[in-house]
Amino acid sequence: MKKYYLLIALFFLGLIISGIRPHDYFTWILEVFPAIIGFIVLVFTYSKFKFTYFTYFFILVHCYILFIGGHYTYAEVPLFNWIKMVFDQSRNNYDKVGHFAQGFVPALIIREVFVRKNIISVKSWQPFIIVCICVSISVFYEFLEWFVALFSGESGDAFLGTQGYIWDTQSDMLYATIGAICAVFILAKVQDKQIFR
Repeated sequence: MKKYYLLIALFFLGLIISGIRPHDYFTWILEVFPAIIGFIVLVFTYSKFKFTYFTYFFILVHCYILFIGGHYTYAEVPLFNWIKMVFDQSRNNYDKVGHFAQGFVPALIIREVFVRKNIISVKSWQPFIIVCICVSISVFYEFLEWFVALFSGESGDAFLGTQGYIWDTQSDMLYATIGAICAVFILAKVQDKQIFR
């Protein structure tokens, strides 16, 4: 039980640090809001469905990706500005890490629910359905970004984070798809071991 409290403590530590003098508070709220909602959902569903520590760990990693993006904005994360300069890239690509995680972590969550609740009887269909759900989540998030950008002006542009790249939306969804596929095919056996413990 103590290890779960450690994850909770790390969640709040990351949230608090990310909220100390962020790039701007409106963008910070938009970026960390999914992590806060996710935390609330996990707390309220804990007694009915407790995920493995393995899955909770990756959820925390995803939260930290959101916290960092919220603090700096995805277009201004210092490490990725350095990578941009060293590798002569045209943009700061930290947002691609975020969108990869947006497919990777939900795939682990959905897969654990499917396995433990035996939702899909034909197991060969499981990876395809999980990836499709993750792609749908990514599409919904792109709609949300678009909606926020339309109604919030310049602050919304920081949330949108396209950095002038016209294919940003499509590439975001592609990275989420790749993330989901990686989670399903690379970590399936490891996750199964954690589940069956």
